[in-house]
Amino acid sequence: MLLALQNITKSYRSGDVLTPVLHGITLNMEPGEYVAIMGQSGSGKSTLMNVLGLLDQSDEGIYLLNGQDVTRLSPAQLAEVRNKTIGFVFQSFNLLKRMNVLENVALPLIYAGIGRSEAKKRAQELLGRVGLAELGHRMPNQLSGGQQQRVAIARALVNEPLLLLADEPTGNLDTQTTAEVLEVIGQLNRERGLSIVLVTHEPDVAEHAKRLVRLKDGVVVFDGPPRQGLHP
Repeated sequence: MLLALQNITKSYRSGDVLTPVLHGITLNMEPGEYVAIMGQSGSGKSTLMNVLGLLDQSDEGIYLLNGQDVTRLSPAQLAEVRNKTIGFVFQSFNLLKRMNVLENVALPLIYAGIGRSEAKKRAQELLGRVGLAELGHRMPNQLSGGQQQRVAIARALVNEPLLLLADEPTGNLDTQTTAEVLEVIGQLNRERGLSIVLVTHEPDVAEHAKRLVRLKDGVVVFDGPPRQGLHP
């Protein structure tokens, strides 16, 4: 089992007002799965993604990640597990504008204490994996949106994570570019067995996954094949 959530609850407080968001989420995921999480705004999908990615902690329940109970780890412990286990891809790419593409991809390795030459070598390999081997010298603003997202995917994979979390990764892309980025993500799952959780509100994006989890008002209302959950 790659991850297991057991009765996860989460609320947020603003002043004296407590707003429940997740209501007893139980969810398991095996290594190599490709899961899409869908739900309307306010359904809890972003909060669930933050819990999965160790960016936030639940109020109650247990979260096992790769066999380790991460429910009550300290912030420093969470950061260590997150850096070793999880890669993130966001809607806004989050590339550093003053670094070229190769340096952006290599940066997590340098933070991890890897020497610069080795880090750049591994970064170059990852750029090749996402079809950008010739563009390492370019700056992010010299790339298309789809190319920037592929750089972000390469950066997310450079530490060889067990799990890739993609939060609306095609939200800023046109239809053709969306298809290209989803093909890269799908190829990583099919050919390398990478475990992927993709959060989206777009049915045509969710269709690329092998499993669909649909949230409504903080609970799981569907968990199964996308074709059944999207076209009941």
